[in-house]
Amino acid sequence: MKPYPVDHLVLPVAHIDVATARLSNLGFTVAPEAIHPFGTMNACVFIADGTYLEPLAVHDPTKYRQSVAKSDVFTGRDCDFRARHGEGFSALVAATKDALADHQRFISSDLSAGDIFEFSRPVQMPDGSRSEASFRLAFAASGSAADFFLFSCQRVKALPGDRSALERHANGVTGLAEIVLSPGADQRAGELVEAVFGVSSTLSPEGDTIFPTANAAIRVTEKPAFGDAAIDASSETAGGLRGTGIVFSVRDLAVTAAVLAANGVSSAEVCGRLVVPAAPGQGVAFAFEEK
Repeated sequence: MKPYPVDHLVLPVAHIDVATARLSNLGFTVAPEAIHPFGTMNACVFIADGTYLEPLAVHDPTKYRQSVAKSDVFTGRDCDFRARHGEGFSALVAATKDALADHQRFISSDLSAGDIFEFSRPVQMPDGSRSEASFRLAFAASGSAADFFLFSCQRVKALPGDRSALERHANGVTGLAEIVLSPGADQRAGELVEAVFGVSSTLSPEGDTIFPTANAAIRVTEKPAFGDAAIDASSETAGGLRGTGIVFSVRDLAVTAAVLAANGVSSAEVCGRLVVPAAPGQGVAFAFEEK
């Protein structure tokens, strides 16, 4: 079994317009808003390596509550996460070609978080053209419903192929380099990552557990995400598994620093990275490193 690549990251936010403004100030190009049939909406940040960020807000409370009441895993866990944490980084998603097989594998490992979930949503491109994308999701978790979770995402009807205009970012971001997780009290956190991404772990010189997926590293550590709790607003370790940091690859860190400064975004240099603490619309610490 080859390691799965990271597909996208789910970032619950209170207001999509606040998230769009914050991500734009960070130097990202943000896609037009898209509405889900189960009451949520997003405004994604697509990256040239094929991954993306999904800021997620509640758009239609009635449809959202109906979806939660039906025990839909995606909205149910989103609702529990918001109740406990508000904004943040709630889910890490693997790209798969067969979510149904993944679902059976998660059941066999006693890591399934619930039933398969399928949906379609409209997609609008910068030129105004529209199409539809369809997805099939298989969920895995090892803690409570309010904790961080993982799922695999099969693009049954893929997003539009040419996203080049959306993948160009003023901050120079070209890819996801690392996703940082805190295990909290979850004794099965490593097993969960292994099951979803089909990859074995290694131990870093710092004592962290590293999972080298097909396109980005996942680091599980009990330490603050970027070494300095004073600038890491997401270093809380109470409870279960948490998403505490996201590291982006950039072409030229000086360009990134200039964009952040020009937009009034505070950052700090930590071990050769520029770190931006969590803020409204960006519920987890971001870091940028030159590669």
